[in-house]
Amino acid sequence: MVKNSFSASMETSGVNSKSPKAVTSDGDPETGSVILDISEGLVSSLVEPNQNRTNKTLQTAVVDLNIQTFSLGSSNGESNVLSVKGISMEVNLEALAQDNNGSAAAAVLTLRDMERLLIPGFFKTENQTEMNSDIITAFLPKTKHSNFSQPINFTIQHKKKSEAGLVTCVYWEGKDQAAAKVDASTGEEAEASRWSVNGCWVAYSDENYTICSCSHLSTFALILQIGEPPPEDPFLEWLNRVCVTIGLFFFALAIVTFLMCSWNAKINNTARLHLCISLASSHFLMLWMDRYVEDKVACKVMAGVLHFLILASFSWMLLEALQLFLLVRRLSKVQVIQRDGLPTPVLYLIGYGAPFVILGVSAAVFSDGYGATDSQVCWLSTERSFNWALTGPVVALLGMNLVLFCATLVCLRPTLASMKSDVSQSKDTRLIVFKILAQSVILGCTWVLGLYQANLFFQVLFILLNSQQGTFLFIVHCLLNKEVRGEYIKWLSCSFGKSGNAGTVKDFHSGSDNMDATEEQENK
Repeated sequence: MVKNSFSASMETSGVNSKSPKAVTSDGDPETGSVILDISEGLVSSLVEPNQNRTNKTLQTAVVDLNIQTFSLGSSNGESNVLSVKGISMEVNLEALAQDNNGSAAAAVLTLRDMERLLIPGFFKTENQTEMNSDIITAFLPKTKHSNFSQPINFTIQHKKKSEAGLVTCVYWEGKDQAAAKVDASTGEEAEASRWSVNGCWVAYSDENYTICSCSHLSTFALILQIGEPPPEDPFLEWLNRVCVTIGLFFFALAIVTFLMCSWNAKINNTARLHLCISLASSHFLMLWMDRYVEDKVACKVMAGVLHFLILASFSWMLLEALQLFLLVRRLSKVQVIQRDGLPTPVLYLIGYGAPFVILGVSAAVFSDGYGATDSQVCWLSTERSFNWALTGPVVALLGMNLVLFCATLVCLRPTLASMKSDVSQSKDTRLIVFKILAQSVILGCTWVLGLYQANLFFQVLFILLNSQQGTFLFIVHCLLNKEVRGEYIKWLSCSFGKSGNAGTVKDFHSGSDNMDATEEQENK
């Protein structure tokens, strides 16, 4: 009978209804207060006066309840501990029984989804709030009491680890109680139901649980107060948008250049082209992702796509390093082939297939890891160390890049030493080593700066370097290639009506100067 009554009251309120319109996100304090009053009445019906020491529990899909009764002479004076769903209350029933005709009773209960009615927004604070525990109701059914001789202690488990923020013990102050009190901070009478801290304080707290001490019994909860994120510096926001726009412009120039040279059968710019496309897309998304924080689904999608694009960027960087290693190794064997590097289908399979697999596994393991963070951006959550879904693969890819860098240098030394004297060994060595090292630094080290945002200097440095990845790649792979420079000069000369003689693009790959020298040596 009692079980059915609890279920009926919750269904009538709409808390457990499957209809999404049953309870709004604004809560319903009046309905919540009524349900609490009904619940106390139902629990009181289970307690009989002058009952010997008993311990009753009730667990349903709606309520978790623990009732303990006491009569004088049935205990050694120790405190009673009542527990429900990881929440415990310690109370001295013997002391209460002495003032209540020799008997006393205590009850604690939790009602499922009550936080949808009694939302943390009913707690007055300038900080952001969220409920960090189940809502617990504690009272003394059919027991007279005035003031407790000592505070009542509640041990309440956290819903999530509280590594940051202020944990606050609060109790539910109904409309009648609130109207009878005066707000100490404003001097005004409170007219609405609310969460209050009067008479409750934190005795102990760590990241897993909190002990609340209260001078009275009521409905309690833990509210986590999170400070508002510091307002964005308008200068930094302006600088970021300007720098990213410039970087996107040079990304576009590099992409156009790679596409214009794709007709040459000896050139395979696939890795370099898609590296720029992935990076440019991720930079463009980061410009706008803060606008989707309020939309939960869109924010999850944005975070997932950004995760995929960054992984793809590092994958294509690894493939570019692998392409360069294969080129240098063939130079050491004086081989001439029509097209250098891995086949295009294999590049696509690795460049986009591997990031897609990582994204799929990550989403399957912890789909809630994508979404809005405390910094109000759409990104990966730090819960359950989910951010390692990006950090782990990136560290592995950078490690493989370092191995390829060292292997390329080892293969490069005998190749350059065997070339004729008219090929400048020192110049070619510096150029190729610079291209290998610069690309790794551009894509790897700039992200490391994102971990150090303690002051304005590092924030500006990160914005300048990270936003200009497109500029650096354009300089390294386009402007530092003499054939491409010749094509640019030829195009500019034609644009201004001048005659130019700049030759055609024979090889647009890194280290193309060395391949030309090798082919000339073989022809001779």
